[in-house]
Amino acid sequence: MDTGNRKKALVVDDSAFMRKLITDFLSGHPEIDVIGTARNGKEAVEKVRTLRPDVVTMDIEMPIMNGLEALKEIMEKHPVPVVMLSSTTKIGAENTMLAMEYGAVDFVAKPGGAISLNLHEVKEEILKKVMAAVGVRMSTLTRTIPSTPVTSLLVSKSTRYSSESKNELFSTANLQNRVSFRSKNKMFKSGKTFVLVGTSTGGPRALQEVLTKLPATIGVPILVVQHMPPGFTKSLADRLNGLCNITVKEAEDGEILESGTAYIAPGGKHLKMMKKGLDYFVRLDAEEPPRIGHRPSVDVLLESAAEHADVNFLTVIMTGMGYDGKVGMEVLRKNGRTMTIAESAKTSVVYGMPKAIKEAGLADEVVDLQNISESILEIIKS
Repeated sequence: MDTGNRKKALVVDDSAFMRKLITDFLSGHPEIDVIGTARNGKEAVEKVRTLRPDVVTMDIEMPIMNGLEALKEIMEKHPVPVVMLSSTTKIGAENTMLAMEYGAVDFVAKPGGAISLNLHEVKEEILKKVMAAVGVRMSTLTRTIPSTPVTSLLVSKSTRYSSESKNELFSTANLQNRVSFRSKNKMFKSGKTFVLVGTSTGGPRALQEVLTKLPATIGVPILVVQHMPPGFTKSLADRLNGLCNITVKEAEDGEILESGTAYIAPGGKHLKMMKKGLDYFVRLDAEEPPRIGHRPSVDVLLESAAEHADVNFLTVIMTGMGYDGKVGMEVLRKNGRTMTIAESAKTSVVYGMPKAIKEAGLADEVVDLQNISESILEIIKS
């Protein structure tokens, strides 16, 4: 089959109905050709080997070899971008988090269970995520990430940055910015500090890379917005909590923000900060509309933070489609005391959100993913 410049897709699902539906969705896109289908994980592994698709959609729950087993084998032997289709059950959500750890680019939650007669409700989401997947750099998905807590070690600036980042940070044109950065760094000497993290596609792996390297004694609360639908953020938080030295939990409305804990915004709710007396608390908002399609939204978290001008903020923007966080960062930098780390293009699964921060001149540092935790510790403990 001559696919020209169109992307070759393989559809994997044990349901003939679902295979037909997903194939129709993808075939209707002008840039995608479906070159094959598979009924189980074993067939999927073989067809990835023989057909060499550019992208795979994969159901998790299948006979003979399930989607997780197939994904693991594919990423080890014939790496290719994979978008998982998952049920919204507790087990489905937990398996989806494992799939992200194994190297899946992203996932789509089936709105109606294993056989979703209403799958058309997420047709555009499937197309958007499949098209994003074909553009990822495979090295960002095949790189081993920590699966157990590790002791953080501060590294020298000479080893911390990628060659791209070094050129960017230490060029003559940016020397003034670095001087400004070092002087601003002094603000972390006093006052309460919060770390704010925003991420989307590729975020679960990125969060695992960063949070597992932070010590329980970090001494600051961490607020996280990961674009994810309801039913999945609890599984993400629970999985990370089992891997990290710090505590990781899904944020609950009204709870106090404590040092050494990372609070992940629940799917379907904006995460905000509020102050009562001398303490800061979680405020969850399911009424404010989504921002550029997202609830939780990074913009909303950062705008909420900007209301607390007496607090220090270190904001980290990592891999993800789009530009969520850019508007909020502009507000926070104008009204609050903040510094910003953007993940580098080299390690971002999708270089959208950090690119928007960098190109708008809002990043104080551009750092490879594996070094972001060291950068966080260096800044807040300097």
